[in-house]
Amino acid sequence: MYKLNNNDISNFFVAGLNYKKADANMRGKFAINEEQYLKILSLAPQYGLSELLVVSTCNRTEIYGFAHNANILCELLCTQTQGNIETFRQFAYIKNDLQAIQHLFDVAAGLDSQILGDYEIVGQLKLAFKFSKEHQFVGAYMERLVNLVLKSSKSIKTNTVLSGGTVSVAFAAIQYLKEKVAAIKDKKILLIGTGKIGRNTCKNLIDYIGTTNITLINRTEFKAKDLAIELGVKYVSFSKLQQSINEADIVMVATNAEEPVVLAADVFNSSHKIIIDLSIPFNVEKSVKELPHIILVNVDELSLIKDATLYKREAEVPKALVIIQEHINEFLDWHSMRKHVPTLKAVKNKLYAMHDCNLYVNYTSRQNSSPVKQLTTDYNIQKVINGMAVKMRFQNRPGCNYIDAINEFIATGTN
Repeated sequence: MYKLNNNDISNFFVAGLNYKKADANMRGKFAINEEQYLKILSLAPQYGLSELLVVSTCNRTEIYGFAHNANILCELLCTQTQGNIETFRQFAYIKNDLQAIQHLFDVAAGLDSQILGDYEIVGQLKLAFKFSKEHQFVGAYMERLVNLVLKSSKSIKTNTVLSGGTVSVAFAAIQYLKEKVAAIKDKKILLIGTGKIGRNTCKNLIDYIGTTNITLINRTEFKAKDLAIELGVKYVSFSKLQQSINEADIVMVATNAEEPVVLAADVFNSSHKIIIDLSIPFNVEKSVKELPHIILVNVDELSLIKDATLYKREAEVPKALVIIQEHINEFLDWHSMRKHVPTLKAVKNKLYAMHDCNLYVNYTSRQNSSPVKQLTTDYNIQKVINGMAVKMRFQNRPGCNYIDAINEFIATGTN
């Protein structure tokens, strides 16, 4: 097998599935947690991979990387998923080269989110990138690409209202409750899970519904306690989960467990209540939906909620695409220059060798009253190389550029 070139765009792939073709239940079978991500990285060398990135959210699971073909990435990802490779191929999209790059920019901008402009994906992308980098699976190419992707996303957020207003899955849950529940301030709300989504949901309940009639539960109790103190709500230990579910009018689940934490048996004999599952994979047992006294809503159903904010966001898409293209062009310029790096290094080495050559030393000593200091030499050589790089970017005349570099270096040595 030929050696993989991690600087060749044609070797860059993304393989993934998202809400467009796979429902929440299917996406849950391919969700990746941190432990699984680490296992994927540990197995990557066996698949001939040295640079990759895995993004797993409630809307998508994607693997980006350099590979001989996309199937390698698919197989590696599916070693750690509940779903198998055959099912993944059925629902997956594969993108390569510039299409893969464009897709990553679109994802970070919120253009590919289930709720247009959802900016939470940026934080998730940063965490995934940081994780791969900490484990030495990010090289120069991917680092430059992701940094420009994040720069583009920030520019879109600053210069457009694509992410304006407050619209996310967590906020959509608040909208749903405001529409469906009368006298909601009087209702007892149980929020299970105090991670990022749980925190955002709790703050939205307080800010947009105006209630603090909220009880928090988390497996790690101190996390629930800290958030409860910060936001002025109640918390109880995880051991009181069943009792708390029974007492609540509304149950919101924002956990990240591999198995459901709310079972049909937990609410079989309970009073009427609304349960909102914000988790992927689902953390509320599917059969709960069959109970006549329970209304169960999941992330896919919440994403269908539209409001005036989303219509304003749609009008901002063309502006966002222009900003993305500017940053893609910047990346392609950098990528083009990377192709010249070996030549530039070779010329730089030749100039240093020439500087130490007796013929050059004798020539320059006759032209200068004092010998050229090393610091000046380093500066002059780098200046020549920088000039050569600019010329190579705009002119395809490698032999002439080399001669020009030598002549320029000689000239600087005699000034």
